[in-house]
Amino acid sequence: MNGGEILDAVRASAAEALAIPAGDVTPGSALVDDLGAESIDLLDMLFRLERKTGVKIKAAELRTFITGGMPPEVFADADGRVSDKAYAHLVTVMPQLGPETRALEATKVINRLTVQNVADLLSTRLAGAAG
Repeated sequence: MNGGEILDAVRASAAEALAIPAGDVTPGSALVDDLGAESIDLLDMLFRLERKTGVKIKAAELRTFITGGMPPEVFADADGRVSDKAYAHLVTVMPQLGPETRALEATKVINRLTVQNVADLLSTRLAGAAG
């Protein structure tokens, strides 16, 4: 699959899981903040993606993708906000995030996960499976 096909698969899976028109799902749409996805919707989307691509992405892998595998006490600072180390990681995997992310509650970062971010993760997984 090429990048466009991967993005189309993620967009279609998100639209199907959320029962919304595919045209409402853009690469920059935040699954939770913009499209209203809940945990069960994300699981449904991942299941649909697996059926379309043959690649299984577990919910825990989304968390690891976002946190870079950092434990909560490293990902969040003493106030529960995104730590400097977490922010340095986040800008590499979620480049749409700006400096205001540092003031975000660390537990709310997943709300900013976009369709493109999931496509990037899936692309990485597909490349790893091919290599």
